[in-house]
Amino acid sequence: MNGKIRMAFHGICSLGLMALLVTMVWPAHATPAHPFLLTATAQQDSPQAQSVSGTIASVGRNTFTLLGSTTSNPGSQMQQTSPKSMTFMIDQNTTVEGKLKVGANADVTYRQDNGNNVAISVRVSSSAS
Repeated sequence: MNGKIRMAFHGICSLGLMALLVTMVWPAHATPAHPFLLTATAQQDSPQAQSVSGTIASVGRNTFTLLGSTTSNPGSQMQQTSPKSMTFMIDQNTTVEGKLKVGANADVTYRQDNGNNVAISVRVSSSAS
């Protein structure tokens, strides 16, 4: 009789432990019931792309500086005109159309990453001299 009680006790404890583990792991891997919730969460986590146009002032090994004239946020109707100098980092994911050279005009789509402007794409055109 003592052995049967002990086995029943161990069985109940095992089921309780499994239930506890399932409740701890399940929410981390569960997907939302509504697809909009997943999309909204993903959009909050990804940085917003912005764009700027201007003249290339300097070119470094993995950076370049642009004297910007027009900054816009693709998701909005607003555009700000404020001439300013912006430095962009170039990484392995950056696409460059044309050659980065001082004096050339460029359209840059970029994102903010830890306080740095990281170029997503750069379209270079010759300067209007």
